[in-house]
Amino acid sequence: MTRADFRSLANHYIRNITPYQPGKPIEEVERELGIPAVIKLASNENPLGASPHALAAAQKMLQKSRLYPDGGSYELKQVLAHFLQVDFAQLTIGNGSENILELIVKTYLTQDSAAILSQYAFLTIQLLIKSYGAEMCTVPAYQFGHDIQQMIAAVNDKTRIIFVVNPNNPTGTYTNADDMLLLLNSVPSNVLIVVDEAYHEYIDRADYLDLIPLLNQYPNLILTRTFSKAYGLAGMRLGYSISSPEIADMLNRARLPFNVNSIAASAACAALLDQEHIQKSIALNASGMQYLAEEFKKLQLNYIPSLGNFITLDVRQNGVDIYQKLLYQGVIVRPLGAYGLPTHLRVTVGTTEENEKFLRALCEVSGEI
Repeated sequence: MTRADFRSLANHYIRNITPYQPGKPIEEVERELGIPAVIKLASNENPLGASPHALAAAQKMLQKSRLYPDGGSYELKQVLAHFLQVDFAQLTIGNGSENILELIVKTYLTQDSAAILSQYAFLTIQLLIKSYGAEMCTVPAYQFGHDIQQMIAAVNDKTRIIFVVNPNNPTGTYTNADDMLLLLNSVPSNVLIVVDEAYHEYIDRADYLDLIPLLNQYPNLILTRTFSKAYGLAGMRLGYSISSPEIADMLNRARLPFNVNSIAASAACAALLDQEHIQKSIALNASGMQYLAEEFKKLQLNYIPSLGNFITLDVRQNGVDIYQKLLYQGVIVRPLGAYGLPTHLRVTVGTTEENEKFLRALCEVSGEI
C-alpha cells in the first residue's frame, strides 16, 4: 500500500507554519546535561508560584475530578465579574489566554479577511492568524514597541482585527493612554481591537490606560488576560476575555464544551481572593527588575525597559550561543531569533537568588562583554 503524503494533504496555511518553540523544561535540561539545581527564567512564570489558597482549592477539587467541570464556568465568572466590576455576560473563560485569542480568530477571521499586528508581537498571535488562513499585516515596530499611527494607517476593507499586546511580549514595551485612545477613536466600529493584557497586574504607570471602563463606549474592544503570570497558575492553563456581551456570546458559541477544567477554575477563584499574594509577587518583580537593570548598566549591556515580569537584553553576540552556554551553567533563558532579534535574550525576573545566579552565569559565559 502506497503511503500517503500527509504533509501535502494538510491545509497549505498549516504546513507552512513554523511550530512555536516553548522554553525548555527544567527536568529536560537536568536530564540531558546532568546538571542539578537548574533555574528557569525563560517563560515569564511567577517565581513565588501560586497563592497557597489557590493550591489548597485545587487540591480539594481533585476529590471531584471524576466529574465533568461546569461547562459555563459559572462560579469563576461570578467571582471574576465581582472582582473586575463587570457584567457576568461580558466574560469568556478559556484554557489559557491563548485559547481566548484562538476563539477570537476562529470567530472573526476568514481566509478573505486580514488582521494587523506589530513587529515583535507575541508569536502565538501570528501562528493563530496563519493557522486559520487569514491575511496578516505586520507593521514595523517603533523603538521595539507598537507604532499605533502606522497600525491605523494599515487598516483597509479586509481588516477585521487589530491586535495590541500591552505590555508587549517579548519586548516589555507598552502603548500609552494617548496612543490607545487614538487607536480606539480612529478605527472603524466593525474592526475589533484586541488588547492582550497578560502582564496587566505588573504595570504601575500613570499613562497606562485602564480599558475596562471604556468597554461600553467602544463595543469593538476586547481585553484578554491570564492567570499564568502574576497569579502563578501557568500549568493549569486559565485565561479570560472581557468584551461586550454580544462579542462574548459569539466567542462562547465558538468555545468547545468543558474547555476549562474544574481544578484550574477553583484555583483561580481562590487566587483572585488572595490579592496579598499578588502584591508580594508585584513587589518582588519590581525589586528584581531594578536590580537586573542596574547590573546590565554596569556591564554596559543595552536592554529594553520593561513593564512585564521579564527583561530583554542585547548580549552583542549570537543569542543562541549564549543561551546554550547558559544551559551548561544551569540557567534557562529565551533566545529571540524567532522574533528577528538574533543577539537578544529574554530573561524572566526571578527571585533574588535566581537573578544573582543568572548574572554570575552570564558573566562567566560571555567573555567579550
